[in-house]
Parts: sequence; structure tokens; C-alpha cells
Amino acid sequence: MKPQIKFNVLTLFPDFFVSPLKQSILNKAIEKKIVSVSIHNIRKYSFDKRGSVDDKPFGGGAGMVLRVDVLVNALEKIKLKIDNPYIILLDPKGEVYNQDTAEKIGKKKNVILVCGHYEGVDERFAQNWADTVLSIGDYILSGGEPAALVIIDSITRLKKGVLGNTDSIKTESFMNSKLNKKDVKLLDYPVYTKPENFRGFRVPNILLKGDHQLTKKWRTNQSLSLTKKRRPDLLNIT
Repeated sequence: MKPQIKFNVLTLFPDFFVSPLKQSILNKAIEKKIVSVSIHNIRKYSFDKRGSVDDKPFGGGAGMVLRVDVLVNALEKIKLKIDNPYIILLDPKGEVYNQDTAEKIGKKKNVILVCGHYEGVDERFAQNWADTVLSIGDYILSGGEPAALVIIDSITRLKKGVLGNTDSIKTESFMNSKLNKKDVKLLDYPVYTKPENFRGFRVPNILLKGDHQLTKKWRTNQSLSLTKKRRPDLLNIT
């Protein structure tokens, strides 16, 4: 069986991915060959024996910058074995990644994730070789590796055969919903399990009645209330 999607990751720290890719849903998806993940050490595509990959920024300033020639050398050699890859540079200056983006990228067959590091990546790479530049949030990481894992995980779980219960995807946070005939995104409703009473904190009685229609209505109202409180920006109400 051919993987539904193939990820290739360009990184300065390949060992970063060893443990996460052997855990939980990601590991199962890889073992089932639903997805494949190949890790490439950028230093192997350097032009000297020391494996130099960065240099001081033109114009001065702190930190070091990943060189465009090294990244393009790595990219071009990897692309020889990949059909029409979609190339993503992970950088805090990129567009913010969300569920819609995960679904769009998930339709690709081959994805290359380039992990930025140090002070950043030479802008010529972003402008001329990356199909898109993405950030996973408004904060700074030490490198693009955690972001690459976030993207791989969020896309992998959308693939057929990865989750045991495919219906769970339909009710998760950030999935499209209708509110007064408008398209919005709602946070998931609260969930509870045993024990029914823990130190005086009880499960909402409505969930114990076995009335599916009432439960569905309650969950919808809870989703809306929670979204208004925590993420009003998702409601897109004007």
C-alpha cells in the first residue's frame, strides 16, 4: 500500500524526531504505511567538510542565518526522488497555521518541511523556493522542528485509517459549523466520564438521561458558550 501522504523534513537536528515518530498515533500511521516520514540532515548538503550551513547576516546584527545555497542544494537533491512536492518553510514570519491549512495541505501527496533555525533563513529561499511559509503561533521557538511535528501530527490524524473512530474528527474544535446560517468554527464541547461524582463535582445531569436529542442540543450550546468565552474570534459574527 502506498502512503496517502509522504513527508520529507529538512533539519539540522534529525535526532529530534526519533522519539516522537515512534509514539502513539504517528507511530501507528507510519507502521500501517498510511503516511511516511523521511528525515534529512541539512549538514550533509553543505559544501565543506565541517558541514557549514550558516553565516553572519549582511548588514550586521545578532545571530547567524541559514544559507540559501545549502538549503537549495539539499532541496534539489531530495526533489530528484519526489514527484511534485509542496515545500513549506517553517518560520515565525509565516502565515499562522490552522485547521483549514491542515486540511488543504493534507490533500497533497508529497510535502517537504524545511525547519528554520538560528536567526532565520536567507529570505531568497522563502521567496523563490518555498511554496508557503508557515508559523504555528505568535511566539518564538528555538527552531522549526517542533512546528514540523505539529504539522505532521495534525495532518496525519485526518487520514483515513489513522483514528479508530472517524466520527470524532467531525466534532472536534475548529471544524466548520453553521450558526444562524453563517459559517463559523466552534470549540469542542466539554466531555466527562466516570466517576459521576468526584469530591462533590458532578457530571451534568443531562448527560446521564440517555436522551440523544437533548444531549446534542446541550453540546451545541456548550460549544457556542465556550467559543464565545475563549475564542470569540472564531465566530466571525459581524
